[in-house]
Amino acid sequence: MSPGISFVIPVCNEEATIVTLSEKIRGVMFQERVSKYEIIFVDDGSVDHSWFHIKDLIYQYPTHIKGIKLRRNFGKSAALFAGFKKAKGSIIFTLDADLQDDPSEVPKFLNKLEQGFDLVSGWRQNRNDPLSKTLPSQVYNKVTAKIAGIPLHDFNCGFKAYRKEVLDCIKLYGELHRYIPVLAHSLGFRVGEVGVCHFRRQHGKSKYGWERYSRGFIDLLTVLVITRYLYKPGHLFGKIGLFFGLLGSAIIIYLVILWFLGLGPIGNRPLLFFGILSTILSVQLISLGVLAELLTRYSHSDCVEQQVAEVIDENLQLYH
Repeated sequence: MSPGISFVIPVCNEEATIVTLSEKIRGVMFQERVSKYEIIFVDDGSVDHSWFHIKDLIYQYPTHIKGIKLRRNFGKSAALFAGFKKAKGSIIFTLDADLQDDPSEVPKFLNKLEQGFDLVSGWRQNRNDPLSKTLPSQVYNKVTAKIAGIPLHDFNCGFKAYRKEVLDCIKLYGELHRYIPVLAHSLGFRVGEVGVCHFRRQHGKSKYGWERYSRGFIDLLTVLVITRYLYKPGHLFGKIGLFFGLLGSAIIIYLVILWFLGLGPIGNRPLLFFGILSTILSVQLISLGVLAELLTRYSHSDCVEQQVAEVIDENLQLYH
């Protein structure tokens, strides 16, 4: 059976919520009369009994539930990417496993997709998290929206729906999962947003701290470079190289003119060394840009298969 909808759910020490979340999703699919769907739990290095519950659900509902176990905790982006690689649905949902999202709101996303959007992101308008999480998140979202040029309010919301072709065009690593809308937008896909409920976490602990914002901003810079210079890295390094080249040349020409006019020796001036270093840096950056262009043409990197320890499919076949 080829599922129409796939749910990809990264799991890290969420043994208390997996079964309930599965029941909620299956209940929504029953109410919406959707029979072709799959729920893919991706165990991202859990140290509790999450994988045990996932396997138990697979044996109970082998048609609809699948599991992927990573060798260790690689992070949410790696877990999502592993799930996306195995998802067969034409529409793919992502949810967090902590039950803070409500699967009953799936129809809202489907309606938005039917309006022609390729990616629909949830917006937690009344977020039930501590101020220490919501305040920096608001700042982060506004900065990201401003820089990326996408009017979304909540990039960090894990509740999203995608057309499969969107995810087929995007490779995730690091913390890039929260920037999928930015990457999709840069590829020309239509990105929309719907308001969603958000419940207070009842079980387990949050996996995120302040450090994720510093990583997030570094990844934002990465995304901006990817979206603007992925296929033309020579332009990025070339622009910077030309700047330092012109600066260094102007400095050297200025000092040579002073030397011809007899306005003193220039060999001991720090400005001369700065001009020479700027010129050398210019040559190095332009050379690096040329090499980057060559690497872009021939680079092939896909490590997700090496991160998957076990896969159980609908036929209860176990692969390593």
